[in-house]
Amino acid sequence: MRCRSSSDEDVSENMLIIIGSLVVMGSVFGGFALAGGHLGALFQPLELLIIGGAALGAFVMGNTAKAQKATLMALPKIMARPKYTKAVYMDLMALLYDLLARARKEGLMSIEIDVENPYESAIFANYPNILADHQVVEFMTDYLRLMVGGNLNAFELENLMDNEIETHHQEGEIPVHCISKMADSMPAFGIVAAVMGVVHTMASVGLPPSQLGELIAQALVGTFLGILLGYGLVGPLAAVLEQKLGESTKMLQCIRVTLLSSINGYAPGLAVEFGRKVLYSTERPSFTELEDCVRQARNR
Repeated sequence: MRCRSSSDEDVSENMLIIIGSLVVMGSVFGGFALAGGHLGALFQPLELLIIGGAALGAFVMGNTAKAQKATLMALPKIMARPKYTKAVYMDLMALLYDLLARARKEGLMSIEIDVENPYESAIFANYPNILADHQVVEFMTDYLRLMVGGNLNAFELENLMDNEIETHHQEGEIPVHCISKMADSMPAFGIVAAVMGVVHTMASVGLPPSQLGELIAQALVGTFLGILLGYGLVGPLAAVLEQKLGESTKMLQCIRVTLLSSINGYAPGLAVEFGRKVLYSTERPSFTELEDCVRQARNR
């Protein structure tokens, strides 16, 4: 029986992204229409070609193949549902308690088989949410394996964990920086599109005033689209990726604190309580919820 939290809310983050983008578009284009503007004047595919194509070219030119691949792989995460919920954290702490309690009772060697083959372990099998996250499983089993080996003290293990978590965070920031830079470049490319439109207008001074006004309006749309795309759409997506990165890092920090507490001699129940304290308040289970969760693991 796995621990569950009755207060968990299954919020779909992709819906928040969709709603937010609709609010941005509705406010901008709706306000323009209410002011008497003609929406058809804003449809300038050539301006979009200049801005989007230039931003894409700058992205390819300004990032290594590794960074481009990491960015493309990170894009689906933007529309993914919440991954690290309270229920998942409680499963994590229950799994850690199971492992540490068994190691404390029967010795560290008793969990060697579980650590070496987590996907065939009876203990890990009780927590499919954790098994589905290969990064978490690898991080946990790597340090449990070092604990079983007994060759590192608490200080050395803590330093190694800190370095790995920092590396994980730095690697996860690569797509965030790539998308942020693209968002920052779009207003500038919008100005480029506007300047090119003005140049085209100045080269057509012989046209009637009504046609010249249309050309000037088309040129100004370039600036408008660059700012809207950069700050209204692409920039917020980078912010979402950054927040998801923080959540995945917090998962590793929870494991780190729990394992280090165990190494320093604390009982498994107290070690997972230390791990609970590092979680964000929005996902952190209460002391009673964690105690009930640990009791279930103890009685299983």
